[in-house]
Amino acid sequence: MTRASHTEGVTLSKDGLPAWLDPVVHAVDTVEPLQLSRFLPPANGAGRQSAVLILFGEGERGPELLLMERASSLRSHAGQPSFPGGALDPEDGDPKGDGPLRAALREAEEETGLDPSGVQLFGVLPKLYIPVSGFVVTPVLGWWREPTPVGVVDPNETARVFTVPVADLTDPDNRATTVHPSGHRGPAFLVESALVWGFTAGIIDRILHYAGWERPWDREKQVPLDWRA
Repeated sequence: MTRASHTEGVTLSKDGLPAWLDPVVHAVDTVEPLQLSRFLPPANGAGRQSAVLILFGEGERGPELLLMERASSLRSHAGQPSFPGGALDPEDGDPKGDGPLRAALREAEEETGLDPSGVQLFGVLPKLYIPVSGFVVTPVLGWWREPTPVGVVDPNETARVFTVPVADLTDPDNRATTVHPSGHRGPAFLVESALVWGFTAGIIDRILHYAGWERPWDREKQVPLDWRA
């Protein structure tokens, strides 16, 4: 299949990245797992290996991130904005090697239609854990060196595909704290007619913080979630 050929020989490279990504590269190289999340992979190796693609591009308003909104019919995380990604397939290769790199690109292609050959992977964050779904997630970071058209490939999986300017993510007016009925609180972003929260918002929040892009925002501004969230 052509999809497989697009991700063969995938590697990490920091060569030729735009200068504005330097703080992100530094953050990726220095951040510790517990600085990203208190939910780390189980020591016994349990959990389903998966990967997400955190793809930085450059749009009309400067640096931006690629996100998608999951279909409302899905059993897990329905209607929730997220990074492209999903579980590793056997053909992706070693979960402890470059398997997550291949999985991140493959899933992004399957979900958004992007051409992986235009993506330069430059970093990998520590593996994290999503207790509600049992996924062990490897966040893979990329630079959209040669952008290609993106959109919904399968409406049963994805409701929409969109980009968010980093300027909007750092705007204090677009930031809030979600409060779940269970008592759990977490960062959120109100951007592109969407509420970005949960795992995705947590990663974005930490990247903005450790890259030095975060601006002071009102942490008492709350958005309540319901039990279905």
